[in-house]
This record gives sequence, C-alpha cells and structure tokens, in this order.
Amino acid sequence: MKFLRLFLLLFVISTQAQQGGMWVPSLLKGMNEAEMKSLGMKISASDIYDANKPGIKDAVPHFNGGCTAEMISPKGLLLTNHHCGYSQIQSHSSVENDYLEQGFWAMSLEEELPNPGVDVTFVIKIEDVTTQVLAGTENLTTEAEKQKKIENNISILSRDFPKEKWQGAKIKNFFDGNQYLLFVTETFDDVRLVGAPPTSIGKFGSDTDNWVWPRHTGDFSLFRVYADKNNRPAKYSKDNIPYTPKHFLPIAIDGFKKDDFTMVVGYPGRTQEYLPAVAIEQILNDLNPAKIEVRDAALKVVDGFMRKDQAIKIQYASKYASIANYYKKWIGESKGLKKSNAVAVKKAEEKEFLQKVKKAKKQAEYGNILSDFDKTYAEIAPYALSRDYFTEVFLRNIGLTETAFKVYQLERILADKGEQSFNDRKQNLMDGMGAFYKNFNKTVDEKVFEQLIAIYSTQSPKQFVPASLQNINASELSKSVYANTKLGSYEGLKELLTGDSKTVLAKMKNDPAVALVKAAADKYFAEVAPKFEELDLKNIATQRTYMKALLEMNPKARIFPDANSTLRVTYGKVQGYEPADAVYYEPVTYLEGVMEKYVPGDYEFDVPAKLIDLYNMKDYGPYAENGKLPINFIATNHTTGGNSGSPAIDARGNLIGLNFDRVWEGTMSDIYYDPAICRNIMVDIRYVLFIIDKYANAKHLINEMKIVKAKK
Repeated sequence: MKFLRLFLLLFVISTQAQQGGMWVPSLLKGMNEAEMKSLGMKISASDIYDANKPGIKDAVPHFNGGCTAEMISPKGLLLTNHHCGYSQIQSHSSVENDYLEQGFWAMSLEEELPNPGVDVTFVIKIEDVTTQVLAGTENLTTEAEKQKKIENNISILSRDFPKEKWQGAKIKNFFDGNQYLLFVTETFDDVRLVGAPPTSIGKFGSDTDNWVWPRHTGDFSLFRVYADKNNRPAKYSKDNIPYTPKHFLPIAIDGFKKDDFTMVVGYPGRTQEYLPAVAIEQILNDLNPAKIEVRDAALKVVDGFMRKDQAIKIQYASKYASIANYYKKWIGESKGLKKSNAVAVKKAEEKEFLQKVKKAKKQAEYGNILSDFDKTYAEIAPYALSRDYFTEVFLRNIGLTETAFKVYQLERILADKGEQSFNDRKQNLMDGMGAFYKNFNKTVDEKVFEQLIAIYSTQSPKQFVPASLQNINASELSKSVYANTKLGSYEGLKELLTGDSKTVLAKMKNDPAVALVKAAADKYFAEVAPKFEELDLKNIATQRTYMKALLEMNPKARIFPDANSTLRVTYGKVQGYEPADAVYYEPVTYLEGVMEKYVPGDYEFDVPAKLIDLYNMKDYGPYAENGKLPINFIATNHTTGGNSGSPAIDARGNLIGLNFDRVWEGTMSDIYYDPAICRNIMVDIRYVLFIIDKYANAKHLINEMKIVKAKK
C-alpha cells in the first residue's frame, strides 16, 4: 500500500509537471522542486537560485532587453541566438564585407567588435515588495488613482532600495497586480561580437521553417561581456577586460534521450494564460486576422525586392525577419487555439469557477466577474481593432509613416512641454535617424505603403478613419506622397527639422507624409486611444480581481504568474508529438536533414560548401552520436518570446542546448498551453560546438569552455 501511494504521488506529480509553467526561480522550493526531481533533476532549487551564493541565475543574463543569453566561460564568453544578435551582425556588414553571408569569427580579443547600445543584465536577488507597493491604495476608488499611487510607490521604492551604486532595481507586478517583486540587477554595457555562423547556418530555413518542426537551424551567435578592472559594469573602453561571471555553465556533450529532464531558464516576454474565453474569441476572430492581413501584404512586397537585389536583401534582412516572426506566430497561434478547442475549454473552466464561487458563498465579491468581462470586451472591440490597424499600418510596417509619426510627435511635445523639450527631441531625432535611413529604400517602402494604406482605408473601423483616407486611390496617393515628402531621405529629414518651432511646424504642415499621418493620428488620439484606455483599465481591474479569485478558489492548484520579461524557470522532458492524425514527429533532427532540404543558391536553404564537405567526410569530431550529428531537439518546456537564447539545461545543471523557437501547432501557448502539442525548439549544443570547432576553426573559443561528459 505504501508503494502504491508513492507511485500514485509520483504519477500525479509527473503528469502535472507537463502542464506548462513559467516559475519564479526564488520560489522553486517546495512543490516545484519535488516535481523537478520526479522528472529526473539531480541538482537542488538553491543551485538554480540563491541570493547568497553563485548559481545558475548568475549565468543567465537578459540580452539587450529582448532575448536571453548564457555565460559559457570564465572569460565573459556569452552565447545567444543568431537572431538575437542579428541586428549587430547586420550593423557590421556591408556588400563588400557581408558577415551575414560569410559569418564572422574573431580570432583574438582585439578582433572582437563593439556594439554601442547593446547591454546584458544579470539578476542579483529577488524580493517580495507587495505590501510596500500597494500601501495607500486600499481606499482609492478609481483604477486610475490606484495605478498612479502604485507607480509612485514603485518609483520611490526602486530608488531607495539598498543596493550597490553600480546596481539597479526594478519592480514588476505578478498575478495581474496581486503581487510585486523587486529585482536587484547589474547591467553591462560593453558587449562585443565574437562569432556568428553565416546566415545559411544561423538562419537555415529562414522564414519558411520559422515556427515549424522538423527544424535544422544553427541559431546561435557569440558575444563577450567586458567590465572594468574591478569586474564591475563600465561603458565601452579599450581598457576594459573580459568579465569574470559569478557562474558559467559547463557544457555536456554526451547527449540525451527521449524523456530526459530539461530545464529552460530565461526572460519570457509576455503571456496571457488567464484571459477569459470572451477575450480569446476576440483575438481569434478579430485581432489576429487583421494583423495577419497587414503583415502578409507587407511581406509579399519586401520579399519580391529582396529576391532580386542583394543590397536590398541586406538592408531589409532584419526588418523582414521582425515582420515575419509574429506574422507567422499569429497564424500558428490561431490554428492552435482552434485545434486545442481553447475557447470551449476556457468556458468549461469558467463554469466550474462560478460553481466554486457559489459554494464558497463569494457571489457578492466574484459572481459578476465573467459578465463584466463580456460587457467590457464587447464594448472595446471596435477600439481594439482600430488600435491594431493604426499600429500595424503606421507604426510598425512602413518606414516613412514610422518616421512621419516621430516628426508628428514634435507638435504634441511642443504643446505639452514647451519649446526646450521640442528642441531637445528634434535634435535627438535628427541625430538618431542615420541608422534608420541606412536600411531604408524609398522604392520598396512606397510599394509597402500602397498596399497597407489600402487595407487601412477599407478594413479599419470606418468611424475612426479620417475622411481624407476614405475612398482613396492607393496607387495615386502613394506616388504623390513619396514624390513630395522630405522624409524620403536623411538629408530631407534634417532639412525639414531645421529652424525654430514655428518654422518647423510650418514645414511639417506642408509635408504630405506628415500631414497624412497627422490626420490618422489626430483621429486615433481623439476618438480611439482615450476610450480604449478607459475600457482597458476596466479589464485590467477585472482581470486582477479574477486572478485573485482564481488563486483563492484553487488554493492547491499549480498557478504560475504570466510572463513579464522577468527571470523564470520552466521544465519538462525531451519528447516528440503528434501534429495531426497518423503523423508523429521525432524529438531530434540531424545534419542529414539539412542536406535533404538543401537547395543550391536559395537564400533560405543554401548550404555552405565547407559544411557539405564536412558532411561528406563525416568529420564531426567528438560531437556526433552513433555516427550522426544532432542539430535541433524539442521538449515540453513552456517558452515564449524572450526565451530566445535561453539555455537548455540537463538534470545536472549542464548546458545541452539553446532555445530558439516553438513548434507552429503550439504557438498558442502564450494564451493556452496544451501539453499534447506545445513544444519548444532548441539547438543541440553539440552542433554549436561543431560549427565553432570544425567549421570555423575557432578552437581558442572551445578551449575557454568547460566541456563535460555528464553521464560519466
């Protein structure tokens, strides 16, 4: 009987551990640690996070605010995704010296390339400050008043919290504002490019393979963190030295097998796991289709130009990838939500929730939550749709309108903050737009504008489209705007912005691009944004109460806080999956798959000659397994955007891979995690080492690392 009880306990724990979760590392002790050990973990929770001793948290920094990275040597060597370092690789590239095409490898410290503006941030410790943040909000009646008081408390607490002078402090809310945690951090600003494979390896499969499995991508790049002589953060200086991390990850090269434990540590950006069914329906039926339509049109135009012109291909490489990434994600997300029947599942959960509320006699407190959601989401629908069209068309996918909007904001700054602020922002804009225009092609942008302005004119809720953009001839409008605007070149921008505020405003009024954006933006800020924000605040308040109720009604449930770009741990097993009837995907891919996809000269599926030679000779060094070179693998870890570059860690705390994507069928895991089809995709660390060692001959980098055979 005792054995049976133990078996059932382990069975329940193992089953629950596959249901997803992004856990705060300082709170792993207890049920999470027990689950992790039941899955095979050999280390302890304190090996992952301990405020008083080095651990895995000290080897996993936030990379440039949007990705994750890991320290892999005692000399500051840092590993992240190729796509996370893509902008830096691109910025050092030219037609004559194309590191995207050829790859880049620094063979000495002196050859490593600085990257102004890039930083990495380490978490030093985490503390619960909920009581301090919510102090004084108890008797405030409106949501706006509460948020203002909370923001003020956060500002004071972040400023005054005890820390070293080179450290920072940031506070984030968890469980929709029911908890607040403070993170003490250290940020390093001297980050230099060390190595990157060519795009034909680092982005093999490009946008065709993005978000899908099987995958064969060597999505990695190498940087080095530099510090001052005291090993503290410092701005770039030739006198800086490689940073000595508190901890770096040993690298295991003896592989893994199906059902082995895996753990991913990183900074997932944003999830919405506790949205009500009505919100998911709105995303599925209205918001995702609108954004997909806009980006589909933009991508078709840019792709046509990139395939014909190498210079345009370099110019638009990063922007195209950025547009395509979430375009394809939204498509997969919608498919996954439908396939997993997420709306029906949520409705069933909500029915059960109401029964629990009734049983607990909490109807007065929680009984109207779901009906309040229904009312507010119905009311916010046209404003949310208009907001997405405005953002996607004017602010994200057309270079000219993005720039025109920044110029338009000068008028608002003058009205709100005065002449000095106007002049400061104007000068910053003039000084900072050089990089934008380096990657701007007026001909390409005009064709994108033509397609997208037509969509905005006809598909955005008509009551929020200015009269000047209704019933337009998109082709004629495009030609007129691009022929007469000053914003088509950097010189023209500077000419437009030269002069005092009165002079600049007069020139802005006569510029067709600025005038067009002003018409749309004035309408948006007058009629859409205020109402959206009012209704969104209602939803935020209701969501906070709903989250409080979920925690209260389910005291023994596994409930994790939504991702918010803070350090998290997720764990699971190496496993394949069944995407469709009679189809099963194995959890590991090999170099043979690269050769099967190889299309000579194709910008997505070309393969470097040297990699082909290594394949033909089977010259894999110590990185092969049974004569085959592993490339990518998948597991049940619950990841999202921001986990790009996160280390995949084995049961003993060793690095075995590098997270870079999710399977297409499971991209809805930001909203609803289904363990049957949600899988994260990782580069096998053995492929990374093989490329560094055998392909690039950068053995000096291999020599920095601590290579182990964990199973022995």
